[in-house]
Amino acid sequence: MMVAATSTDRSVHHRVNLPNQSFHPRFQEMSSNSNKRAPTTATQRLKQDYLRIKKDPVPYICAEPLPSNILEWHYVVRGPEKTPYEGGYYHGKLIFPREFPFKPPSIYMITPNGRFKCNTRLCLSITDFHPDTWNPAWSVSTILTGLLSFMVEKGPTLGSIETSDFTKRQLAAQSLTFNLKDKVFCELFPDVVDEIKQKQKAQEELSARPQALPLPDVVPDGEAHHAQNGLPVLNGHPPLAGGAAAHPAGLQQANRNHGLLGGALANLFVIVGFAAFAYTVKYVLRSIAQE
Repeated sequence: MMVAATSTDRSVHHRVNLPNQSFHPRFQEMSSNSNKRAPTTATQRLKQDYLRIKKDPVPYICAEPLPSNILEWHYVVRGPEKTPYEGGYYHGKLIFPREFPFKPPSIYMITPNGRFKCNTRLCLSITDFHPDTWNPAWSVSTILTGLLSFMVEKGPTLGSIETSDFTKRQLAAQSLTFNLKDKVFCELFPDVVDEIKQKQKAQEELSARPQALPLPDVVPDGEAHHAQNGLPVLNGHPPLAGGAAAHPAGLQQANRNHGLLGGALANLFVIVGFAAFAYTVKYVLRSIAQE
């Protein structure tokens, strides 16, 4: 996947006058040893990129260099909405060469995610796997944007894996607890740590609430419909387990008794009606005979 540099990236030069950069807290934390290890060109460029990413953050991504080594950056990707990664937090790192920005960095993913192997160099056009396609004008923001773009796609590459969306969603939910166990993650991203803890607390409170019972499907009294298991459901409620109504034999016997009772009552009404009719006929005949 090719990542095109933005117009802002093309206009950036390696030596831009940034008079306020020395007062940024992150630069004050960086030790003199890191400056000795990293060449001036790489150090100055990465400082510029850091100021730029703070002023104009990359959507869904935050990044911080190690205070002890500006050539190692760590990033956190928040899973975008409407993707299998939604709700997840994905920690990784960028390792810049001493020749940066003339040579590309290495990219690693640390948090299990279902898209990339963990702690494995990823083969992208913006990484050291493809120095021939690297553009020195590309900034850290460009690199992270390209990483996110490739992450939400499904194209294979060296270091990628294939998993189902269900697995990715499971890993997204597990990423919160996983990242809180990482000391570097907690030290570099305290705001993200607070965000994760608040989300975990909200999830715990939600799961602790009593679940509202669903309203029953009301049907006329005495009428029953059948559930998927074939047992009758009266007024939306299945029969209690272990009761007589829970057994087909018991249901058949109850229906048989109900039928016999109904038949007996019907016969009784017929007999009473016939007796009344006979009495009426007898009374009419007697009246005619007397006349």
